[in-house]
Amino acid sequence: MEQPTYYHSVMLEREKCKGCTTCLKHCPTEAIRVYGGSAHIIKERCIDCGACIQRCPYHAKVAVTDPLSKILDYKIKVALPAPTLYGQFKGLKDIGRLLDALIAIGFDDVYEVARGAEYVSREIAGRVAHRKVHNGMPLISSACPAIVRLIQVRFPELLDNVVDVISPMEAAALAARKRVCRNMSADPADVGIFFLTPCPAKMTEVRAPQAIKTSNVDGVISIMEVYGKLNAELKRARHFENLQHAGAYGVGWAQTGGEMLAVGVENSLAVDGIENVIQVLESIENGDLADLDYFEGLACVGGCLGGPLTFENTYVAKNRLRKLTERLPKISAPEGEERELSPEEMHTQMLFQPNPAMKLDDDFAVALRKMEQIERVLADLPGLDCGSCGSPSCRALAEDVVLGHAVELDCIFKLKQKIQQMSKQMVDIAEMTRK
Repeated sequence: MEQPTYYHSVMLEREKCKGCTTCLKHCPTEAIRVYGGSAHIIKERCIDCGACIQRCPYHAKVAVTDPLSKILDYKIKVALPAPTLYGQFKGLKDIGRLLDALIAIGFDDVYEVARGAEYVSREIAGRVAHRKVHNGMPLISSACPAIVRLIQVRFPELLDNVVDVISPMEAAALAARKRVCRNMSADPADVGIFFLTPCPAKMTEVRAPQAIKTSNVDGVISIMEVYGKLNAELKRARHFENLQHAGAYGVGWAQTGGEMLAVGVENSLAVDGIENVIQVLESIENGDLADLDYFEGLACVGGCLGGPLTFENTYVAKNRLRKLTERLPKISAPEGEERELSPEEMHTQMLFQPNPAMKLDDDFAVALRKMEQIERVLADLPGLDCGSCGSPSCRALAEDVVLGHAVELDCIFKLKQKIQQMSKQMVDIAEMTRK
């Protein structure tokens, strides 16, 4: 059987790692181990949420994104600014000025991801309204790629509930390419579409898409990469074009609850922070939220505004975005002939597939025996989940032992106990020799 390939934007710079174990305690899929004095990322389990980037005190975890210079590979360069970008700049009162600054740093056109979010919102609202089978579980947002991958790894039973609508980024990219080719009579191959991202998971979504065959995005550039250049351009006084078209609902997607508000489903729930999302997904899986219609889960605290590739403090950015949205009209994406994307184009091309990274074995009988072994090993461990062994918990160490990746004596308490036993034996031998 052909093994799946994994692309990841979250990488480890081993020379910076001090083996402190901070990262492994906060990884939601237990994808990190520490041995030999350094962290190691298990690629099959990593969902590129960026939690380790935010937690690492030595900055050893980094996100690999495209440099701004990549736009030079294309004749026509289009920027897709995430609405998160709007909250990064002090004193910004007109989003149009920021979009014009993107033209000034080298782009030829701008298409707001917030506009794509308006299209997506309408499609999701239709899915919820016309859903015929509830199956005791709510529909789940597909907007946060880290949460979708989390479900693939830890909650595969919920994949059928993930809404089959493309992300705002993909919707914006598709609409942008169509518009540029139409207005400029351009060859699609000459058009480069670049998403300005607040998180590494979007880079992974583009390079290894889950629900479409090929991403409509040609490159992903970190907000941190362009922040300085944009900030400098914003300080220059000049005439600018009105490139801003999205309304308050689309821009509001950047923060927790923004999608829920834009979709307009009253019986819905929005949760941020991956640990909190895991708790809710467990409740959904157990049937405790059978009366809920829609769930919006976001990996970062504060939503995309809290992404690890942003410049500004989450709460400062949230306040700025609030002020900006208050000035915007509450509009939806255009209908009829003015509509840029058809309902068919908004539909995902493939079903989300489970990632069996946390399975013990493909053979159920073998997996059951391994589970029994894990329980026996676990019963003999201290249960402190200290992480000193290099595994995130005692259960994870027990799994690693059974799978052959570790030994029980990696536990410092077991090792101490063994040393004490050996010391006592040596004393006993010494006393017997003297006699």
